[in-house]
Amino acid sequence: MTYKYTLKAIFLMTLCVLLPIIAHSQSKGLGLTTVVIDPGHGGKDPGALGQTSSTHEKHIVLAVSKLLGEKIENAYPDVKVVYTRSSDKFIGLHERAMVARNNNANLFISIHCNSNNSKSAKGSSVHILGQRSERKTNTTDYFERNKSVAQRENEVIVMEDGYETKYTHFDPNTPEAYIGYTLQWKAHYESSLLFAAEVVDKLMVKPLAPRQIAIDQDIFQVLVEANMPAVLLEIAFISNPTEYKYLASKNGQEEIAERLFQAFKSYKTQYDMSMNLPVQETAMLEVEPAQEQKEEPAEEAGPYYAVQIMSSGKLLKAGDSEFKGFDARAYKPEGAKVYKYIIGKYKTRDDAAKALPEIKKKFPQAFIIEVQTK
Repeated sequence: MTYKYTLKAIFLMTLCVLLPIIAHSQSKGLGLTTVVIDPGHGGKDPGALGQTSSTHEKHIVLAVSKLLGEKIENAYPDVKVVYTRSSDKFIGLHERAMVARNNNANLFISIHCNSNNSKSAKGSSVHILGQRSERKTNTTDYFERNKSVAQRENEVIVMEDGYETKYTHFDPNTPEAYIGYTLQWKAHYESSLLFAAEVVDKLMVKPLAPRQIAIDQDIFQVLVEANMPAVLLEIAFISNPTEYKYLASKNGQEEIAERLFQAFKSYKTQYDMSMNLPVQETAMLEVEPAQEQKEEPAEEAGPYYAVQIMSSGKLLKAGDSEFKGFDARAYKPEGAKVYKYIIGKYKTRDDAAKALPEIKKKFPQAFIIEVQTK
């Protein structure tokens, strides 16, 4: 491909990414109003096999998805819940993503179970769209490291009618494809990571546990095409006898759905706050100074306001380039497994609101939170 045509391809892909975002923001009301829940596999694609014909991956994730959707509808009558499938039906990856895009969804949740040849493999993970870390100290290629998982979720493509022409653009080995992924990733990365962090906090507690890397970045086709904040959950290993028993049980499915609902509830609260909408709940936060930051004098107990800019599984150093010049600090909610980063310490919400526009120039997904110190 010549330099001229490469630039043209980049320009067109930029438009493909940005125009839906602009149209979406103009057509939607404020707040999180639509969520699409995607039960993985279905119909002729059973996903990972369970011990009985009625407990394959496709059955388990459909049950959990419906329970989650019902909880959201009951708690938030104004939120539209859409399923990519509500029965044991095969749906292609492209069609799943188009359900979300056609409904102008604010959030896309794809639910799966993991599987491995080793019965001892266990744990839960949540995946967001990404190619590799941009941090110079971490050159790990996420796609290569998780290629077996990504291939297992993407291999359903060949079951779709007309897949040869439908996915002609999907070639992760070409530079142009990676440019497109990077544009999408940057557009929705922060929101996807925020929801992923809530899933880690709420879902991955006993009897479930996070894998060594609980939040990861992958090029799952359904996330590529969703073009919005989106996550793919591997809630546990169906190949592990202990985790399978929990996944296949009614009580286990109910508990998983409730935990995912709590993650959604917390995410929606923060999402709506970012739109300056009133919310009823305030998270109790435990402030933790970031690595190598100078200790500040002990402060009196009581609430103050700050602006949250991001979440991360790593404790970042003071002055890290990820903060883009802002003086950010880390905290962990009690029992949390990821760090969250905040800017400022304001006496009132109005004071924080005055600072928010400037912070949003570099962190569009930033939002105001109330911090309750101990």
